[in-house]
Amino acid sequence: MAPGPTGPLTGIRVVECASIVLGPMAAQMLADMGADVIKVEPPEGDLTRRIGPRRSEGMGSFFLSNNRNKRSVVLDLKDPGDREVFGTLVDGADVLLHSVRTPAAERLGLGYAELARRNPGLVHCQVTGFADEGPYGGRAAYDDVIQSLSGLAMLQTVVTGVPRYMPAIFADKVTAVHAAFAVAAALVHRGLTGQGQQVVVPMFETMTGFNLQEHIWGHAFEPPIGPMGYEPVSTAARRPFPTLDGFVSMLPYSDSQWRRFFTLIGRDDVMADERFATFAARQQHVPLVWGEIAHQLTLRTNAEWMALLEPEDIPFAVVNTLEDLTCDPHLVATDFWQLIEDPVDGVRRLPSPATRMSATPPAVHRLPPRLGEHTDEVLAELGVRHAPTV
Repeated sequence: MAPGPTGPLTGIRVVECASIVLGPMAAQMLADMGADVIKVEPPEGDLTRRIGPRRSEGMGSFFLSNNRNKRSVVLDLKDPGDREVFGTLVDGADVLLHSVRTPAAERLGLGYAELARRNPGLVHCQVTGFADEGPYGGRAAYDDVIQSLSGLAMLQTVVTGVPRYMPAIFADKVTAVHAAFAVAAALVHRGLTGQGQQVVVPMFETMTGFNLQEHIWGHAFEPPIGPMGYEPVSTAARRPFPTLDGFVSMLPYSDSQWRRFFTLIGRDDVMADERFATFAARQQHVPLVWGEIAHQLTLRTNAEWMALLEPEDIPFAVVNTLEDLTCDPHLVATDFWQLIEDPVDGVRRLPSPATRMSATPPAVHRLPPRLGEHTDEVLAELGVRHAPTV
């Protein structure tokens, strides 16, 4: 663990008022980049403190995943005295990131207008389900709701026959990345102009744009000139394939990669078939192409395929289980996993920030905080004598 922050946002103070995944993940990304993130929690703490395996109360594995490199302060924003302390905290902050719907945000002292009046340079970021201007504005939204509305769940019908959710908290995590990017961009603007601003990152709009990158297809024109949906990635034929001893993913993409693949297995004749010969032809015969691949892959083991394909630069990978990731040779070699001693919980396993930067590297420099661990420390920095309600 690094002795302190080293990333490009070192010196930037972020106040986070968020729970579950979206807001905490976005704030953690900023913290990894060096920002001093102060996580303001209610007296009961972030709900995720109580989710997942744990060695001590309030430190569930779910919470640990999204809250490294932060300090925790307990404030009850329903209490007038604590709201006053919160206002003082935000007065000295560069960023406020919160996930409270607008009416409640105004009641709790999180509204943009008043905070911007007190701190004109503040980057005020609200992550929410829907933009307020539309008919869905103000609705509650969680990941499953956004996967459904954005069309992501319906895409699963090509495999399952019915809509299904991705087995991951997908919409929250994608929106978190957009939120962190938006905050960083707003900080650049402030650095150039001195001007803060309001930033709103709605999940529905974010996920719809993300999902339609490839799937807008024929609706990229008005009137449409074809249906929505990019078949090469949405077909049931696109999947990991069984081998003699496991499953693999393989994707020859260019004509030369396909040619090399069929040469390797002694099937030069396949590329003579006009249905396989060009990229455009393969796009028109996706199930046939993948069917041929599936048959060939069953004839060798994972290791045999790796030995054949890696020297030819043909994209290929074995299918890892989640448990495999802790000992994946590449992740081990790149020091992705950090084993850090916690004085109460013993050794914790934390993933490192994936981004590499030569001058200002992101780093893990602080373990996820215990509830209210830094309340006294932060209040002392503010020169505040009021004892928050806890």
